[in-house]
Amino acid sequence: MRKLSRIAVALVRRTPLRSQVKTPPACSSISASAMTTATIVIDHGSAYVKAGFSGWNDPQLVVPSIVNYSPCRENPGPSYARRRLGLGIDLFHPDTFSYPVQRGRILNWEGVECLWSFILEKHRQRHEDCSVLVTESPLREPADRKKTLEVMFESLYVPSLLLADQLEMSLYASGLLTGVVVDSGHGLTRVQPFHLGRPLQPSCKALEFAGQDLAAYLCKSLFMEEGSPNRLFRMDTVNTIQMSKCYVPQNLGEALDVRQSLRNGSDESNTFRLPDGTSVELTPMQRLAPEMFFSPQVFDMQGPSLSQAVVDSVKACEAPLQPLLTSHVMACGGNTLYPGFTKRLYKELVTDHFSGANATVWVGSKRNFSVWLGASVVAHLSSYKSEWMTKEEYDER
Repeated sequence: MRKLSRIAVALVRRTPLRSQVKTPPACSSISASAMTTATIVIDHGSAYVKAGFSGWNDPQLVVPSIVNYSPCRENPGPSYARRRLGLGIDLFHPDTFSYPVQRGRILNWEGVECLWSFILEKHRQRHEDCSVLVTESPLREPADRKKTLEVMFESLYVPSLLLADQLEMSLYASGLLTGVVVDSGHGLTRVQPFHLGRPLQPSCKALEFAGQDLAAYLCKSLFMEEGSPNRLFRMDTVNTIQMSKCYVPQNLGEALDVRQSLRNGSDESNTFRLPDGTSVELTPMQRLAPEMFFSPQVFDMQGPSLSQAVVDSVKACEAPLQPLLTSHVMACGGNTLYPGFTKRLYKELVTDHFSGANATVWVGSKRNFSVWLGASVVAHLSSYKSEWMTKEEYDER
């Protein structure tokens, strides 16, 4: 069985904001009879793979979506055949790792198969013949779906498989069927309106600025020299700063004025101690880096702001549906956990575009796991029974 290497990364967990937002109703519970068949749910994002048995309130396994290629000791050469594939970051070869999924697109199928194999091996210790549900990015190509079926049935020998849209799963996690899903993760920020559980086309918006762009900005501003310190040190430092120091201001100009008026060292929250003991004073823009989602042009990023993308997506739908959609804006994904994020989104939607009586932003305390939670429920819905494919049906194609 593969072992996971030590990885210098951590999950983002924060207390959700309660002002100006609503908490969605809890998903309906799964009956005991529905749980007779175990289903492994896999949500493979750009940064993390969330996995676990359906019916649970949390994924039981969360691992970074990282693989490494280390030189084999027996044949230390540059060729592809002489490299050994492993999971996570190899501390003896820290520069050999990569992300097999980037911007919601699978770029390294060998790495993805390695991760899925590890997850299935872990879960099959408890249940040998498990059905599998895998979530799919809205940016998937037909070839991606074909390759997923091939890997799951021919290499990993699953008995049955369901492929489910990630944004649709986030919708089900909220307990709602109609609304606008706003999902902002590591690789992509996406906006998709739904009506009665179906996506409204062509109103989907995908913005290619997300968590990795925020991390890249912090890394560049903190470490001017590309080669020093090492890459793992930079990743760990940036990740810690994102979790503990960054927030979304309600007004960028006012926040900058306040922070720039402070004397150096007068605000202890601006000070960050590096792992080597060195203290650095964070600049106002480093603390306010999540402003990127609302003012991308300030960070030399192209495209509309997140709130503008929501407005454009809603207005692309039929006029009679627009009030209903704006009353159910569902924020999910790890970036929505930044303090001030959902409050700012609500403020901009109400102030600039929609009336306060209609616009509502719904959040859940586990919204960084929304896709997995929705898939956990869908795995046992009878309405999806016809969507499952068995190994026999795959062989007959």
